[in-house]
Amino acid sequence: MSRPRKWRRVCCLPECKLFGPLNAVIDQEALVLMLVDEYETIRLIDLQGFTQEECAEQMRIARTTVQRIYNDARKKLAESLVNGKVLRIEGGDYELCEGLEKTCRCGGCLRHRWNSE
Repeated sequence: MSRPRKWRRVCCLPECKLFGPLNAVIDQEALVLMLVDEYETIRLIDLQGFTQEECAEQMRIARTTVQRIYNDARKKLAESLVNGKVLRIEGGDYELCEGLEKTCRCGGCLRHRWNSE
């Protein structure tokens, strides 16, 4: 029996979940599906400037898992951009951060957005 997948902590869902060429016809062959946890690694590492270790701590998973998720996300981004495919962000094993813990330092969860306004 395999181990159950660990839930990844995500601080915010993307406001836009569909990206691609303006003239694209959305069909299964021209669609790249990115999971929410893959989106979160891109957001934390590339946008917020976290290291992979900091990202792993934030998402409550191992650094090696972050590395694998991040590599998968980058491949999906490249496939969408280079081949002109539609990118949809949805699904995965994740839980939303409530922003109540002192260790949350992502800046993306609702609590942090309210405090900064």
